Amino acid sequence: MNGSPVQPDILPVLSPGKHRNPRKGACFMEFASFLAGERWSDHPACTHAGLAHLARMVNDCTSDAARSRLAPLIPSVIGLTSDDPRLDLIIAVRAASAALPIAAEERQRAVAVGAIVSAGRLERMGGAGPLDVEGPLRAAFAAAPAAERWARTFISAYVVREPRMDSVRHSHSVIAAAVDGIASACVRDPDDRLYELLSSTIDDCIAFTRPKTQDITVSQPVQAPEVPAEQPRVSAHA
Repeated sequence: MNGSPVQPDILPVLSPGKHRNPRKGACFMEFASFLAGERWSDHPACTHAGLAHLARMVNDCTSDAARSRLAPLIPSVIGLTSDDPRLDLIIAVRAASAALPIAAEERQRAVAVGAIVSAGRLERMGGAGPLDVEGPLRAAFAAAPAAERWARTFISAYVVREPRMDSVRHSHSVIAAAVDGIASACVRDPDDRLYELLSSTIDDCIAFTRPKTQDITVSQPVQAPEVPAEQPRVSAHA
């Protein structure tokens, strides 16, 4: 981390999209950069890029009424980083596993292809270490067997060999499709599912990386601010 956490003049309100400064509001990762004492940014160095991408997507796809619930999770992503390329794939497979049982068919297919490719690449790189990502993915496909069949047929027909792909870019695409699939699913609790996905993925990242404990002092506890009832929903910011 760069510098030390500072006392904010105001408490930023969690809202979707990018913001120039805290007075305009803040997304999840902008707030994290602020608390970490970094330059104001939604792509701070204090958090693994894949986890940060998931956090931005969840922030943007969560409803205005429920977004403030995410605020207490922000300090837990500060200092949570890793150079291990498997972590992006782990996050992608986790997100896909959460989306597959409930996403609409057209989203299921894209997520299923991304999940199979990511899981295969992860296995060839040595697996997920202490984490079990295969079990949740098997359970997800058991709940969406048609999507798995379609994805494996597609891969067999069109993917002759593993493409030379950018693992980070591929993983982020899978994450985005999965979060969008959860947010737009015909279920009663999409906000709860998005919260659980982000919270459990943070726990996964901690278990996988086991970072050294860093003391983060914030002179004022993070509180869930009131969010205006009407705010436009946007996609995760680039």
